Amino acid sequence: MLWLVGILVSLAGNAVFYFALGWAASEYGGSIAGLVLSAITLPRVLLLLVGGAVSDRVSARRVLISGDAAMLVFSLGLAVAAYYLGTPPLLLIATGVAVGVVDAFYLPASGSMPRRLVVKAQLPRALSLRQAGGQVINMGGGPLGGVLVGLAGFAGAAVVDAVTFAFTLVVLMVVRPRHDLPSAPRTAILKEAADGLRVAFSHAVLRPSLWLTGAAAGFLLPVLSLLVPLLARQEEWGAGAAGLVIGAQGVGMVAITLVVVKNGPLGRPGLLSASAIVLAGVGVLVLGLSASVTGAIVGGLIIGVGNGIFSAHIAPLVLASAPETHLSRIQAVLVLVQSLALLFMNSVLGTLVDLTGATAVVVICAVMLVGVGLWGLASGPLRNDRTGLASH
Repeated sequence: MLWLVGILVSLAGNAVFYFALGWAASEYGGSIAGLVLSAITLPRVLLLLVGGAVSDRVSARRVLISGDAAMLVFSLGLAVAAYYLGTPPLLLIATGVAVGVVDAFYLPASGSMPRRLVVKAQLPRALSLRQAGGQVINMGGGPLGGVLVGLAGFAGAAVVDAVTFAFTLVVLMVVRPRHDLPSAPRTAILKEAADGLRVAFSHAVLRPSLWLTGAAAGFLLPVLSLLVPLLARQEEWGAGAAGLVIGAQGVGMVAITLVVVKNGPLGRPGLLSASAIVLAGVGVLVLGLSASVTGAIVGGLIIGVGNGIFSAHIAPLVLASAPETHLSRIQAVLVLVQSLALLFMNSVLGTLVDLTGATAVVVICAVMLVGVGLWGLASGPLRNDRTGLASH
């Protein structure tokens, strides 16, 4: 529980800081804002596999402690620099690079920690609790960031972020993994990083799980962040309606994760994950074909239920199926698959909207999600896997 508190505090600090960073960058126009976001994403993607290999080699806890300590010092230095210099583009880009580099090492280590802290049977509850808390924080992070930036500026947001890093650092000093896991034989670090890819895509359960995750990142996440606002503008529903659709998705997702927190997994994780992608696809179809805001909200709620079932079962399935010697590397591959799919499909779908309109693109996403979900159901190893159900 202490680990969860530390993670949620860290997520809250990041949500506030990312808003402040984006807001500061937007002052210089879209090109600079996009460059700052790319400065975060590019080093993260390039270094993720190395970050996972380092975490498996030297221990996830040490990587997390080093990352929090580095970001604590960096955030304090950034606050001083912003106080005296303001927020010139070069400072914002350098900040993005620093965040991206640390994330490349931090995210695989953080993703593997629940497996090191709880037994496999408790993973669905533990990850769902973290997910529910993260959803609440994401919903409140933007407004809180806006208030903070208005009161204390970018420098103030950096100080708040430093405080959250300090808190998480203290938590990591206290929390120690309960389960001793074996280490893989050491080779060259790049060879170890590549071995994470080999293991991930040669494993009978991990391989379809990763493809499902990539499909969700490529065809589901952009619906919420990119296509809902574009659809609302096309249909002249207004910003408020777009917010209600996204809010309905959040309600459905949080409701499912809380059910899993209370009762544990709802059934075979692979079967439910693939079925949930189909359900989310149906919700996207309802959204795309809706002639009214009410119908779109219903679609958003269905999407949230499907997304909630998927997230609550695919994450513990991947973590529990990963070999104990490759926990962080498999998490690195998972984040990499999501990041690459999201980066690529945001650009593709945005271009398609300009060519065909938002409705057609939303329907295309729905068809793809249903198709990928049905493909997942056809995978015997994924469909029949009973990881986490031994106690049932």
